[in-house]
Amino acid sequence: MDIQNLIASVNWTTPTWDLFILIFFFAAVFLYGFSLGRDRIIIILMSIYISLTLIHAFPFPSNNLAEIKFGESYVIQIGIFLAVVLVVFFLILRSALYSIFGGGSQGSWWQVLLFSFLQVGLFLSVVLSFLPEEIISELAPLTKQIFIGKNVQFGWLLAPILAMVLVGRKGKIKNEEQF
Repeated sequence: MDIQNLIASVNWTTPTWDLFILIFFFAAVFLYGFSLGRDRIIIILMSIYISLTLIHAFPFPSNNLAEIKFGESYVIQIGIFLAVVLVVFFLILRSALYSIFGGGSQGSWWQVLLFSFLQVGLFLSVVLSFLPEEIISELAPLTKQIFIGKNVQFGWLLAPILAMVLVGRKGKIKNEEQF
C-alpha cells in the first residue's frame, strides 16, 4: 500500500484511533524530539527499557504487573507503566548515569530525529501491547503491522540499541576502522 492510497483511505470526517496513533507518532517524533534533544531521548529510552523489565519482573500475585487485571481496565496497566517510566527517568537524571549519556547535549538534527523516531515507536509498541485483544482487533492492519506483535515489539526493542551502538558516543556513525 503506497502513501497516496493510505491517505486516500483515511476518513477525515470520522477519525479513528489508528489515525490518532499515527498523527501522535509523527508529531511526537518532530516536536517532542527537538524540544528534548538527543541525550534526554536516550535517557527516556533507557527508562522505558528499565521500566518494562521492572513491570514484567515485579513480584506480585500474578508474577507480572503487565498481566494484572483490574476488571477489564488496561488503562491502569498503562498508567502504572507510565508512572514507572517517569520515576526511572527522574532517578536517572539525578544519578551518575546522566553524565554517561553526555549530560544534556542536544546532538545533531539527524540524531534527534533518529532517536526520537525509535523512542516514540518503542513507546507506542509497548503501550499498545497492554491493550486487550478486543481493542487490538479493531485497529487497522497498518497499525498492527507497525506497532503490534512479538516480532514487531522485538524490532522496536532492538532498533534503538543498534542505533546507539552504530552512532556511538561522539554522535558519528562508526565505520569499520573504528570497530
